[in-house]
Amino acid sequence: MLRSMTLLLLISILLGACQTTPPTAPIPTQPKPTASHTSTSFLEPTAPVEADDESSSASCPPIEGDTFGEMRSIEAEVSQLRGFQPLRPVERRLFTTDELRSYVLDEFLADYTVQEAQAEAEILFMLGLLPEILDLRQLYTDLLNEQIAGFYDTENDEMVVVCESGFSGVERLTYAHEFVHALQDQLYGFETGLAYSDTACEDNSQRCAATQALFEGDATLLQEQWLRMFARAEDLEDLALFFSSFTMPIYESAPPYIQADFTFPYLEGLFFVRSLYLKDGWASVDDAFLNPPQSTEQILHPERYPWDNVVTLGIPDLSTLSERGWEIAYQDVLGEWTLLKMLEVYLPESEASMAAEGWGGDFVILLDNPELGAQAVLQIIQWDSMRDAHEFTAAYQDYGELRYGETTNFSTTHVEWTSDDINVLFERQSNQTFIILSSNEDLQVLRDALSLPIKALP
Repeated sequence: MLRSMTLLLLISILLGACQTTPPTAPIPTQPKPTASHTSTSFLEPTAPVEADDESSSASCPPIEGDTFGEMRSIEAEVSQLRGFQPLRPVERRLFTTDELRSYVLDEFLADYTVQEAQAEAEILFMLGLLPEILDLRQLYTDLLNEQIAGFYDTENDEMVVVCESGFSGVERLTYAHEFVHALQDQLYGFETGLAYSDTACEDNSQRCAATQALFEGDATLLQEQWLRMFARAEDLEDLALFFSSFTMPIYESAPPYIQADFTFPYLEGLFFVRSLYLKDGWASVDDAFLNPPQSTEQILHPERYPWDNVVTLGIPDLSTLSERGWEIAYQDVLGEWTLLKMLEVYLPESEASMAAEGWGGDFVILLDNPELGAQAVLQIIQWDSMRDAHEFTAAYQDYGELRYGETTNFSTTHVEWTSDDINVLFERQSNQTFIILSSNEDLQVLRDALSLPIKALP
């Protein structure tokens, strides 16, 4: 079940930015019609929802009086900054930390099975992104419980904010972020317009990662502007006091890849959305919602949006491997972001960035052979050009020597490594690269099952 959320880590970053840097671009003081608004038009602000209509937890104070008025004021301020009004009232709910923890277990991770978490952990471990095979489901549970300050529930169309000490600076800033999501959902439709749902994202995780970066980047930029334009002195004092004692032991002890991936939609999304905003204000951002980015590549390289489309590779016939007891345990598209993080484990950031850029499409498959007690990863990457393929080949050879040691079989297009716990085959054909990682010695059997290069789908 997909949700958008505000991270406490994100709030602390924005608080620091507000105190040390000036606004990055002019902030509109009045709503300005744009092309993307034309079809829906501007509506008058919706009538205030009576407090009796709001749902609230029995453990939190009811949403009424000053709290209700503050929420309405923040909604008006966010609408003014973002440039459009809500089309219908938004429900609101307050949770305690304990209630949120229970909700996370019941809703956020309900569709993330133990088997899926295990397969994801195994493939990330073999790719070198995890130091060991972790219980990812438990780790994500702990991270969410430590980090969430509030969220917008896309299925129930309601705002949820954690009530700790009333409705102070943390809650107010969180509310500003989450109300942007309510506006996005009303105008563009997370599920209907953006196809951001569990089912759709299972079929195309790259597109959904990019879509999430778009709407989280939008909300983060607006949240940043709200903090600078409308936050009260007591809000900043509340935030500073809160973060003076706030700790993130789960986040800080998580593997670097998990840390980076956890914040990707917010920080990289902010980078992407800000690049659009600097072109033509919110009009450029609104245009992106009508033509969403399709890959993490476009998020990392806004100059490649929207023209650099993803090449979809056909999944090869692996029936010969099935006859030998190999089963597909997991398959997905990694995208440039994950590929970049993989290379950065062993290579300098500049070399890793150059090697990952030019990604055109890929797929990765985790194979399991219960009879042999073996696992293998097949990773095929399509590059935009031969030059990009050559750059990645050279970088992966450096990566391989640092991770696996000296090569056992080497040519300009073919490299093999053998280490204590993994055997590796790397091959380049034209502008495709092919990597096999296997805990079993018989790399050739896995290689013979594939006919390279893999054809792209129409």
